[in-house]
Amino acid sequence: MNIGFIGTGNMGTILIESFINGNAVKPEQLFITNRTLEKAYNIQKRYPDIHVMATNEEVAKHATIVFICTKPLHVPAVLKQLRPHLTGHHCIVSITSPISVQQLESLVPCHVVRVIPSITNRALAGSTLITVSERCTEANRTTIEQLFRSISRPIYIDEPITRIASDLTSCGPAFFSYLIQKFIDAAVQQTSITKEQATTLATNMIIGLGALLEQQLYTLPTLQEKVCVKGGITGAGIDVLEKEVGDLFVHVFQKTHEKFYEETEKVRQQIDNIRD
Repeated sequence: MNIGFIGTGNMGTILIESFINGNAVKPEQLFITNRTLEKAYNIQKRYPDIHVMATNEEVAKHATIVFICTKPLHVPAVLKQLRPHLTGHHCIVSITSPISVQQLESLVPCHVVRVIPSITNRALAGSTLITVSERCTEANRTTIEQLFRSISRPIYIDEPITRIASDLTSCGPAFFSYLIQKFIDAAVQQTSITKEQATTLATNMIIGLGALLEQQLYTLPTLQEKVCVKGGITGAGIDVLEKEVGDLFVHVFQKTHEKFYEETEKVRQQIDNIRD
């Protein structure tokens, strides 16, 4: 089974590295390309057996599963370019949320799956969100699921929750790394602790928190109950959070959804232009 990657930016590279490190594929099974070929060759320097292709069409000629890891607005044009080279044996895997599997199906004559990965997959952890098209066979569905099970916990989702599920799994690491950085910065600002010390302590805390949840020793609510002593120091901090966090995440989700709908409309226009 040969696998192609069109687009070797951040997420394309993360998936390539993760699949190799998770023993899901061997480097010689991968056929990759990028608009700036230098990026693809940089990956080949680390994994010499990977094949770098000069064009998108060459990737489709050598690989039956083709990952499209470009920016959302570039996807329709890439699929239009690939369409003459795709057969019923191909399976296109898109990793962008603003394009539905139904829209993808309308652009290509083959099987279609959308998978939304997360940067946490680089550590062979976290979730991936899978939506399959009606045209996709059970065999292709199983193959894609097995690939992502090697680097994550695949979760099947329906179209209506695509954006919020992506916020929680894919955007979440950026949101919470930002909050943790603010947590560290405040500690340095208010006390004599060094930034290095604060970063080490906060990082170890987050790793430990993840272990507690992964091992199901506590849920999020019971963990708060265990740490908070009535009238204690942690409780005083929680009081501040309750007052000041407020609708913070409501506003975050409102903004991400607003941007999502903007991109969805732009993609729809691109697809309409291609059909015309």
